[in-house]
Amino acid sequence: MLVAVFMLFVVGAMAALAIDVVTLYTARSEAQLAADGAALAGGRALANSGATSDTTGALMPSAQTLANAVAKEVAEQNQVGGANVASGQVTVSFAGTDTNPTVTVRVERTDLPTFFARIWGRKQIAVSASATAEVYNPSGANALGGTTTRVAPICVKPWLLPNISPTPGNSSTLKIFDPATGAVLDLALLGWETTTIPPQPPPPPPIRLRTACSTNCDPGTVPAPKPWRYYPGTTDAAGDFPAPNASSVVCTGCTGFNNYQLSIAGCVQTPISCNSTVHVDDETQDGNRDADTAVAVNGMTYSTANGGDSVDTAAVPSPPFQFVAGAENPVPGAAGNVVMVSDSLVTVPVINVDSTTTPWPLVGYPSVQIIGFVQLFLNPTGAASPANGHIRTQVINLAGCGLNATGTPILGNGASPVTVRLISP
Repeated sequence: MLVAVFMLFVVGAMAALAIDVVTLYTARSEAQLAADGAALAGGRALANSGATSDTTGALMPSAQTLANAVAKEVAEQNQVGGANVASGQVTVSFAGTDTNPTVTVRVERTDLPTFFARIWGRKQIAVSASATAEVYNPSGANALGGTTTRVAPICVKPWLLPNISPTPGNSSTLKIFDPATGAVLDLALLGWETTTIPPQPPPPPPIRLRTACSTNCDPGTVPAPKPWRYYPGTTDAAGDFPAPNASSVVCTGCTGFNNYQLSIAGCVQTPISCNSTVHVDDETQDGNRDADTAVAVNGMTYSTANGGDSVDTAAVPSPPFQFVAGAENPVPGAAGNVVMVSDSLVTVPVINVDSTTTPWPLVGYPSVQIIGFVQLFLNPTGAASPANGHIRTQVINLAGCGLNATGTPILGNGASPVTVRLISP
């Protein structure tokens, strides 16, 4: 009888251990997944907001408000112990610097029911998990007195942009990045947008993104660098921006694209590292690169009928940037709603120029060195690009590494040069 009574307690204890502990560990894993996803989403919201490119720190409070809401919304889409995470069970906090912030999300559920452990008087147990995501912009690393680590985003467009600022009044004398450190030199460039109607007075023509040499970039005839005039990178199979397979590029009007157009409309999976050497495509082209660019951009941004995504002008202040899905957005139900990512967001490499002579030559042409990236929103009003291929843009992020960045490059996240990664647990 004593053995039977004793075995009853042993079996009860083992049942509690076998069922309740497994339930606890399962819920703990679910809480960790929720925290991981929420931290990454909050970090991505900070990265896309443009706040890390602002050295004054004025944008960060508003960006944190946006990231806090995004992180909580993502966490609440997860289940822990069979029930959705509630708003009061999610805590979001921020740390780090304005240019390299971190987002920490803690998910906690204190009312997880027990089963066999009830015989010990324990009806509920608590489970929690936390995760921290780092938002890394190399432009701010040098300002902190540390070593700048390179970034290597993917889906980089084959547009090699000279390190010359396009903002009005600079007379083509101000650089985008400090070539040595990668620090942002033109603080007015963040949020700068090419306009349809030139400002008055006087009426200078709007500076839009276009090719420096539309048909021939031969070293003997290549034009001198100018603001927002890019040189095409090599896009053949052995090039720096190898064109993706045509079957992977699905968009309106994208059939029959050449390698250059495929590299624009599709995603170049090869990581493009800051501080690396790439090559200008200096071969004579049969077509017109500006015209080719217009068709590829309109296909990529789903804006052939003026229904592309746009930058939210109702957001106050802007930046931080938010994006609105257009009528042609392929995601069902997305049109008219705020979205975190958009195919109109692209990363463009910035290449070194030598300012010791006039006009500024491209150092080592046709081999050039990348010293940073600008993240642009193409066609920010959602309207299609004109047939001349002069693309309207808005600057969303600036990420410079300069010529002295070292270390193994941090892989980027799709179209953003501002990387987001989990650093804990």
